[in-house]
Amino acid sequence: MPPSETPLTPERILEATEDVLRRYGPAKATVVDVARALGVSHGTVYRHFRTKAALREAVAVRWLAPEQGDLCVIAEDSGAAEERLRRWLGSLFEAKRRRAGEDPELFATFLALARENSDAVARHIAVLIGQLEVIVAAGIADGEFAADDAAATARALWHATARFHDPAHAHEWHAPETAADFDEVCALLLRGLRP
Repeated sequence: MPPSETPLTPERILEATEDVLRRYGPAKATVVDVARALGVSHGTVYRHFRTKAALREAVAVRWLAPEQGDLCVIAEDSGAAEERLRRWLGSLFEAKRRRAGEDPELFATFLALARENSDAVARHIAVLIGQLEVIVAAGIADGEFAADDAAATARALWHATARFHDPAHAHEWHAPETAADFDEVCALLLRGLRP
């Protein structure tokens, strides 16, 4: 069936947008390119997403959702908070590193959105810091961590590990020493949290 005969849904538009972003990159991809890939007018795309920025943010939200879900499972898991925190940080680092390598065009879009301080990225970061807070609060409650304020500690952990998840550092993630650096930072942070 030609693209114009298939019902146009936001999901189809997002899939086409991802393909266009991969083909042209975030700087050159346009809504007209997305519409052309779908066999519709660009006005039709704008009926679902009012602006190019809204469309790009929706792509970022869709792209980040699986990562958030996987990390949520770790955050809400039972077991030692220290082990969960180490696993959560390691999973975040590995997910970012994998996505930067496997899907560089969409990762570049995420980086562009991060630089624009988009709402999608801010919400994503808030969710992830909230997951860290869940782990830290459990560690405090169980006597594993000596922190006073779970929220402040979660924010500090986020900032302390930025080199391993902030897209601005993506060019460093595959360097031979980065994995060892990550292990050293995690060990230091965990020692600092213990009573």
